[in-house]
Amino acid sequence: QVQLQESGPGLVKASQTLSLTCTVSGGSITTDYYYWSWIRQPPGKGLEWMGAINYSGTTYYSPSLKRRTSISRDTSKNQFTLQLNSVTPEDTAVYYCAAFPRDYWGQGTQVTVSS
Repeated sequence: QVQLQESGPGLVKASQTLSLTCTVSGGSITTDYYYWSWIRQPPGKGLEWMGAINYSGTTYYSPSLKRRTSISRDTSKNQFTLQLNSVTPEDTAVYYCAAFPRDYWGQGTQVTVSS
């Protein structure tokens, strides 16, 4: 069973860069044919897919966030990372990492952007 765990700061100042890491266990980000993804849910709103990286390192981004988003990976640690630049309080959300299409999810981590 693939397990995912998000980690990173819970508080970020506006205009700075939000960085989160997803550590994967029970699977490999380089050999398992999943889309290793980042999703977020702002308070009172629905889920928003942000982007993904696949087993070969190809990245995919939401058009609405592409300008500010970067997803990378550390294959030696079996981790993939989200960077979101120039954050505003509207980026406050619970951030999840997940593996599709098998629908494995991390527990989520709250990130608050202070103005």
